[in-house]
Amino acid sequence: MQTVLFHDTIFGPIHSRRLGTSLGINLMPNDGKVCSFDCLYCEAGYNAQGRGQAGISPREEVDKALRAKLIEMHKDGIKLDVITFSGNGEPTLHPDFAGVVDDVIALRNEYYPEAKVSVLTNSTMVHKPEVAAALKKVDNNILKLDSAIDTTMRLLDRPNSSSFTCKKVIHDLKQFEGTGIIQTMFTRGVHDGAQIDNTTPEEIEALIEAYSKIKPREVMIYSIDRKTPEQSLEKVPKSELELIGQQITAATGIPVQVA
Repeated sequence: MQTVLFHDTIFGPIHSRRLGTSLGINLMPNDGKVCSFDCLYCEAGYNAQGRGQAGISPREEVDKALRAKLIEMHKDGIKLDVITFSGNGEPTLHPDFAGVVDDVIALRNEYYPEAKVSVLTNSTMVHKPEVAAALKKVDNNILKLDSAIDTTMRLLDRPNSSSFTCKKVIHDLKQFEGTGIIQTMFTRGVHDGAQIDNTTPEEIEALIEAYSKIKPREVMIYSIDRKTPEQSLEKVPKSELELIGQQITAATGIPVQVA
């Protein structure tokens, strides 16, 4: 079974296709996975691997580990473009996510004031006022929307909650108008006999309508780049993504970054 990627709270720095030289923060267990989605393409594997034994890192531990790493990097003259919340699951599930964000911003300001703070979130917790307020503080609030059609979203992202719908999340994402970045993963494949393809004209039309309602400052589109739990998934060629991006911008006026 494909399992967790990150075995430390602070990992990297690594090179991100979308963000540059990135120091990662994994708020979820370093020996298991905790997520409100169970995506077919998740590099950290399926939720079935379990939550592990380590537990979610307390706020104080995150602060201590990040400070130590930033001091080390600063001493060694290592460049840093961004500090990114990602890891083995959904970072906004952390019980003190807002407090951790405040700590990370303070440490960034102290050691690498030129670096950005980014959060990669699957958008399942943005209905919570404290989570939304924290996301509005970071430089790059990167919010997932893989499909605006429920059947496709449920096949590809497999949310834990039966009440999670595209209509609801699109409504919730409107609060980030002009500041949020919507991130969409495009892929095709088969899972348990069901065809999955969010690149069809119907899918693109629905996404364009959703982007138009949300009005983010930018849309990021990309495809798979590493091994995925559902091995039938295909990487969408960059040339095709660029055409989709041109279509989105032409219809909405929103800049699109293709990775």
